[in-house]
Amino acid sequence: MLKKASNFLLILLSGFLLGISWYTVNWLLFLAFVPLFIAVNNIHVSDSRKKNLKIWGISYLTFFVWNIVATWWVYNASLEGAVLAFVCNSLLHSGMFLIWYKTEKRIFGTLKFWLLIPIWIAYEYLHHSWELTWPWLTLGNCFAGSHNFIQWYEFTGVSGGSLWVLVANVLFYQLISKGEKNWKAYAKPVLVIIVPIILSYIILGVRAITPDKKINVSIIQPNIDPYSEKFNVSFNQQLNQLHEDLSKTTLNKNTQLVVLPETFIQAESPYTYDVNEANFKDAPEVNNLMTLMKIHFPKAAILTGACTLHYFLPGETKTSTAKKFKGGNDYYDSYNTAVYIDTSKNITLYHKSKLVPGAEIIPLRWIFKYLEKYALELGGTTGSLGTQKERTVFEDNNLKIKLAPSVCYESIYGNFMSEYIRKGAQVICVITNDGWWGNTPGHKQHLSYSRLRAIE
Repeated sequence: MLKKASNFLLILLSGFLLGISWYTVNWLLFLAFVPLFIAVNNIHVSDSRKKNLKIWGISYLTFFVWNIVATWWVYNASLEGAVLAFVCNSLLHSGMFLIWYKTEKRIFGTLKFWLLIPIWIAYEYLHHSWELTWPWLTLGNCFAGSHNFIQWYEFTGVSGGSLWVLVANVLFYQLISKGEKNWKAYAKPVLVIIVPIILSYIILGVRAITPDKKINVSIIQPNIDPYSEKFNVSFNQQLNQLHEDLSKTTLNKNTQLVVLPETFIQAESPYTYDVNEANFKDAPEVNNLMTLMKIHFPKAAILTGACTLHYFLPGETKTSTAKKFKGGNDYYDSYNTAVYIDTSKNITLYHKSKLVPGAEIIPLRWIFKYLEKYALELGGTTGSLGTQKERTVFEDNNLKIKLAPSVCYESIYGNFMSEYIRKGAQVICVITNDGWWGNTPGHKQHLSYSRLRAIE
């Protein structure tokens, strides 16, 4: 009984340490796996039956606690969605852990944790790449709030941070499990932690960047909950409120770029919130926004978000996300779109391509297509949104800059965002509706992840 109780306490401790590391005490992550490793070893060397099931069970509970402690704020969007996210993400983590355990036994015959490292890194890569993606808890993300320590991410990305964490945990576990009392023996894991931090400060000193060009930017972020407020108030009412708020503010008439939130432009229609892309430039909502900006920011370009749709003409090839209009035979695709309007009133669109599972896309639609009717409604549409294959860099010949639009959730994908930089983008602008997070750590974590993208 004591053994079972101690294992239970160990896995609770491990889950709590993993979760609390996502706040101000991220250094705890270097020890967070150690209690779980001890509990796994206790089961492995015991005479108990069904070891595979028990290993999976304790790892599942550990990762479930981790998900709740680190991302409990997801319930602000949907309690059902949050529970589903916690359950599914923990299943994926624990499934990977079980694969490691069974593989290790077959290859080495005695329990070692070094094999866990490449399996975990591979799992994180997969979790960035498939439709069930939820890489928020990638281990390397934990240090976004301590960006001076991780300047070396420019060479490795967040996967380097995950490797850093796992190596330190395995080294500490080996010493603690042996009951090592000689403090000198702990020099190796301590050096593993400290050396990359020293390297980071060297990079900061040697490669400090002085911008060769500056632009004057105004960022406007109304605190509107997109679930309960945004789509219950007409777009013109929102524009009037924005006009009133701006009129009370000391504005810079020399502003060169105005950045507005995700899905800011929405159609004034009783049927849809999506603006037709075929006549987007002439849409009254777009003209009303441009008129307002001319009053307050006469010299500025605009980067904003919009709900848009594309009508499929007869004979046009339809996408897998095409939907049929109710009561008709025509098809359309809905998009969460980033819009750039330069000072010459030229308009460029980019369709968000990393979609939020459940809210914007039904993962693995060939299996779960029937769940589309239960998807969260955000932006006036349900089911899966459309995407685009390539990244679109917004190039402004007047300002002589190239912008990378990151729509909300996209900013947690390092390789995805790097595609913009390879295409010449000089500035990353993250447009998002974070009003639904409320006064929780969620929006702060999201903001801090932008530092990772800047470093990479």
